Amino acid sequence: MKTSHFLQLLLLGALWGASFLFTRLAVPELGPLWLVAVRVLAGALFLLVVASLLRSTLALRGHWRHFFCLGFLNTALPFALFAYAATTLTASLLSIINSTAPLWGVTFGMLLSRQLPAPRIIGGLAAGLIGVSLLVLRDPAALAAGSAWPVVAALLAPVCYGLASHYARLRTAHVAPMAVAHGSMWGALLCLLPLLPFSPRLSSAMLSAGGMAAALALGVLCTGLAYQIYFRLVREIGAASALTVTFLIPLFGILWGALFLQEAVTGTTFVGAAFVLLGTALVTGFNPLALRSQRA
Repeated sequence: MKTSHFLQLLLLGALWGASFLFTRLAVPELGPLWLVAVRVLAGALFLLVVASLLRSTLALRGHWRHFFCLGFLNTALPFALFAYAATTLTASLLSIINSTAPLWGVTFGMLLSRQLPAPRIIGGLAAGLIGVSLLVLRDPAALAAGSAWPVVAALLAPVCYGLASHYARLRTAHVAPMAVAHGSMWGALLCLLPLLPFSPRLSSAMLSAGGMAAALALGVLCTGLAYQIYFRLVREIGAASALTVTFLIPLFGILWGALFLQEAVTGTTFVGAAFVLLGTALVTGFNPLALRSQRA
């Protein structure tokens, strides 16, 4: 792997890790659905500009239904679930839970193929379950009164990502990645718009500059720009290597939460994260030593 690719992976991990920080900052003022709507709109407009510069067509004809379904399953629903969970849970906990998405992707793949899981995969799923259980059962915010539904929402969000990965593989494998990212973003916005009139903001005060900046950063940096980096990496180094960003997101999520939100980082945080990442590595078959021999 070239140094430039490694640096892009670091930047992508930092951006996606920061998404939980920005969500925690903005959701108290905007509320979950309004925050996600601003994020998706900003991301869609950013991708529209990039698509125009690259002269990339959206390929709506024949694919709009898939863009709509992916927009709901891969963007609108998981973004909303994480935003709702962020009203209670810490950024570090959310970033670690997010890293279980590959576990769900492999699980649904086995169900679709009707194959029995290998011992390695069973061990990986068990490790991931142990890690999440440690984090949830030892996190004060997760144990606080009224936090049960936010915990459930956070756990369901990566399930959506796992399902969406297979839907994309089965329905949009022949469509350009840029078109899928761009089209699904507008599909997500269409899913959200009918719900906004029934979703009041959590704060009746005027939106602060910091809250709007965090919401826009979510859309432009953590969604639009991050999608561009990710799909470029998939094209240049392959999907398996690009997947290693999964192991960087919780590291940056913990770092940003501790630095900017003064979230407590305990030994349990690192032990739980280690179990989750170990489970992800076992389930996906990720081998860091194999990356050294790759050629771009």
